[in-house]
Amino acid sequence: MTTVSSPATPETHPSPLQALRTLRADGRLAERWPDVAPLLAELASTGAETDLRRAGSVLSQVDRAQVLAARPETETAVVAVTGHSTLGSLGAPLAAEFGRHGLLVETRLSDFDAYQRDLRDTGSPVYAADVDLALCVLDPQLLLDELGSPWQAEDLADAARRKLAELERLAAGFTEHSGAALVLNTVPLPRAVTHQLVDHESRAHAGVAWREFNSGLLRLALAHPRVHVIDLDPLVAAGTPLNDPRMAAYAKAALGDDLLARYAREVAHVARMLRGRTKKVLVVDADNTLWDGVLGDDGPDGIAAATTFRGEAFGTFQRLVRQLGSQGVLLAVSSKNDHDNVVQVLREHPDMVLREADFARVNANWQPKDANLQDIARRLNLGVDSFVFVDDSPFECGLVAGSLPQVAVVRLDDEPALHVEKLLADGWFDTPRLTAEDRARAAQYRTEAERAGLLESAGSQEEYLSRLGVRVTLAPATAGDIDRVAQLSLRTNQFNLTTVRLQAADVAERLADDSHLVLVVRSADRFGDNGVVGVVFAQRDGEELRVDNMLLSCRVFARGIEQTAVAALLAHARATGATRVTASYRPTKKNKNVREFWPSQGFTTTHTADDEVRFRHHLDDLPAVPDHVHLDSALEGSTR
Repeated sequence: MTTVSSPATPETHPSPLQALRTLRADGRLAERWPDVAPLLAELASTGAETDLRRAGSVLSQVDRAQVLAARPETETAVVAVTGHSTLGSLGAPLAAEFGRHGLLVETRLSDFDAYQRDLRDTGSPVYAADVDLALCVLDPQLLLDELGSPWQAEDLADAARRKLAELERLAAGFTEHSGAALVLNTVPLPRAVTHQLVDHESRAHAGVAWREFNSGLLRLALAHPRVHVIDLDPLVAAGTPLNDPRMAAYAKAALGDDLLARYAREVAHVARMLRGRTKKVLVVDADNTLWDGVLGDDGPDGIAAATTFRGEAFGTFQRLVRQLGSQGVLLAVSSKNDHDNVVQVLREHPDMVLREADFARVNANWQPKDANLQDIARRLNLGVDSFVFVDDSPFECGLVAGSLPQVAVVRLDDEPALHVEKLLADGWFDTPRLTAEDRARAAQYRTEAERAGLLESAGSQEEYLSRLGVRVTLAPATAGDIDRVAQLSLRTNQFNLTTVRLQAADVAERLADDSHLVLVVRSADRFGDNGVVGVVFAQRDGEELRVDNMLLSCRVFARGIEQTAVAALLAHARATGATRVTASYRPTKKNKNVREFWPSQGFTTTHTADDEVRFRHHLDDLPAVPDHVHLDSALEGSTR
């Protein structure tokens, strides 16, 4: 008798939510905290919003102290929450959304309807020194509670003006007394409000008043650098319900769980942005991502990004990619195709919105895509943690997510009409403000190919630098430099000697303080102007000039720019009566290459610890400006 064995059961892997629950049940969640972000990223990529909230509930039970004891390098955030209605369900989505970005969040929820007291009283929890973000969650009832019964459109307009003036005062007071960011939100207009008015004229007046209230809130973000306003209207327009009427009536939950979950995602984007973790590079696949079809199988005539229904959707996606590129996002292609064929399509195909010149790098070959991303990173001199990778292949997305977890992976499917929504879902490229350097970044990176050609033709590094014609300008920062200086402080990781992050408001405060010196470093060469590429923060204390930090863009490494800036700074210090200059280095995972920078400039080590090394220069023997650099400095004591 022959026994027929049953087929082997395929190996099954636990879902991300199951994996998190198992880690918690086994007591290993603290020690395995680095695994949390990839698990949540996988969960978010499936669109399982309910499971993401459940994962947040698991994370809400994590002991913060245990995580920090097991993983002291863990990045943390403290979020204070106040508002007008019931907000208890906000904690879980905040834990999940912050966890997606590797942040261990502590959420401190205030009492019901306590926002006025909390924002007025500088001793309240929202003013605690360790708070990073203070959320003041606004809802429609904020205005409706101001109305009598019955009411008219004019009453609503009066209430909106009063409430806006109150919020303006509260925001101004908060920014004056706290270093944290204040997060407000616009308030969606419920149909149940406008349709209490039976005449269309009154409805129009009410709609205008409500929208002017929201416009005033948005203007607060323009007036105060520490205020951020999340616009809830786009979330409601995307189909997220304002609330559950039953919960609004019985539990005073004026904003529903779904909307609060989407709001939490936007808050996490703000937190990520404020920590300088904005992505810089968008790497896109080609086949069935940039265009409909497979170039190798269908040929150039068989692919489309226009002229067909599906092709039009791909064309819309290309316009989005180009729009992002116009705002400083570097674009690159990683495609399993023959290079010449892809380049020919980008140059000549009539459907293409994007052209070869739009991309800083086109990697079309048959290498694994994780290796391709690493190659692009090397050629752009950027870390892969600044990359967003977009592909329609589950295999390629899984490969990159598994081998390069620092890369943000956007998984597309076979519905091109959803490509735009998927790419924009997480605001990977959000930045407080665009600068002139942002808009010129793509062109600046394209000139790197010309510099590389000069380097290859030169007989030595010295000949290359001599022929490059480096020019450095060093000058005190002005009000017009604030946004760019803050951007460098937030986003520079490799040449960042202390990694002290400064927002625009912090930079403005230093500019207004005569004891502080904020110097901007500009560079140019024979191939063009690089703009503001570096910053020096220093502070005068009697005969000592203390360098608080120095930053330099990775685009201009190894050209003598940093040595030139230090030589000019030291000469200025001696010329203005200083007897010593002190500086420090605080190690991170990304700035190890500049550990010996200060000693290389003649500084001696005065203190060494795991978290900080301190240095001193006595100004008796000053370093010279490199021979190949032309220095134009407005500082006293500069000789070149």
